[in-house]
Amino acid sequence: MPLRVLYLDHTAKIGGGEVALVNLLRHLDRSLVFPIALLFMEGPLRERLVGCCDTHVIPLADSALTVNKDGLGWRSLFQLRASLSVLLHIWRVVQFARKMEIDLIHTNSLKADIIGGIAARIAGIPVVWHVRDRIEPDYLPKIVVRVFRLLSRNLPDFVIANSSATLATLHLNGKRKGAAVDANGRVVHDGCNVVSIKDGSEVVRTTLRIGLVGRITPWKGQDIFIKAAALLKQKHPEAKFEIIGAPLFSERAYEAELRRLCDELNVTDTVEFAGFVEKVPARIAELDIVVHASITGEPFGQVIIEGMAEQKPVVATNGGGVPEIVQDGITGLLVPMGDALRMAEAIDYLLTHPDEATMMGVRGRERVQTHFTIQKTARMVEEVYGEVFGRPLAG
Repeated sequence: MPLRVLYLDHTAKIGGGEVALVNLLRHLDRSLVFPIALLFMEGPLRERLVGCCDTHVIPLADSALTVNKDGLGWRSLFQLRASLSVLLHIWRVVQFARKMEIDLIHTNSLKADIIGGIAARIAGIPVVWHVRDRIEPDYLPKIVVRVFRLLSRNLPDFVIANSSATLATLHLNGKRKGAAVDANGRVVHDGCNVVSIKDGSEVVRTTLRIGLVGRITPWKGQDIFIKAAALLKQKHPEAKFEIIGAPLFSERAYEAELRRLCDELNVTDTVEFAGFVEKVPARIAELDIVVHASITGEPFGQVIIEGMAEQKPVVATNGGGVPEIVQDGITGLLVPMGDALRMAEAIDYLLTHPDEATMMGVRGRERVQTHFTIQKTARMVEEVYGEVFGRPLAG
């Protein structure tokens, strides 16, 4: 019988962690794992899971669903005097897990980690945390960091981290910084589906397109990207800089600031706001260079591997899990976080050395095929499940 695994996510909005979850669920071996998803709100994630697995929603109070990492939602989880609705929700998850005869709970977001971890302990069900955020004060409030690190050593039976950089921030059992394996923790890099590259030899383009893909939010560094575009405008007037993505979680004011910055730097004709894109790989395929501009360490970098899979050279900021993906000077160029000048110089180098940029793209795709396929991710997750139960899963 396949293992009945309940996947929990507190949000149904689409972020990097949710994209990674959908990819994983689509590639699990159904002879080994029978997946069931439980979300804490309605939204587009549920729509993406249609046809992928049985999906349910148990709504959580709005105060606890606040998604901003420094928002009030954390208080409702960590300050129990305001957490009656959270405690009730935990009990509902316990009842649901028992009703569905769940063998294991797999949590996919920080708030789901805590709610699912407590629910699993009450229900007597093993729980695996899939941590996709760096647990550091530059990324989360200090109280959240302290509490989450403590809980990570006590609530889950096993912790999966999306990068060595993420795993190191948990401080599991005094683990060495940068280690990939711990007694109850392991790095499983997210993966993507590598498809055939369409032959673009007959396509003639006079415009070079440099794109930054991701949610519009200050830590993603869209302002640095715009400043780099301004520095390159005179030398590369044929280049267009695309901001692909939309603001979520009450961050529309930041998008307005970005548009004002374009006006101030006179790049409104150079920088394009493409908005939310459903089919990201198809949009990446239209770019010449993929840029990652986060100003704090990215836990992993899903868009980076998607860009490399499309055989695009990458310019990425050197922090968090990014150096685990991009080999500087081989598959792309790494630049300091928050440095528009260095970013502009890296983009300029790729634009003025097209043959080398092409080879970086080729090597990047080869690296994804070797290290970052979704099939490899799924097999490693299945291996973790086997370790939790002390035996390989039987097909």
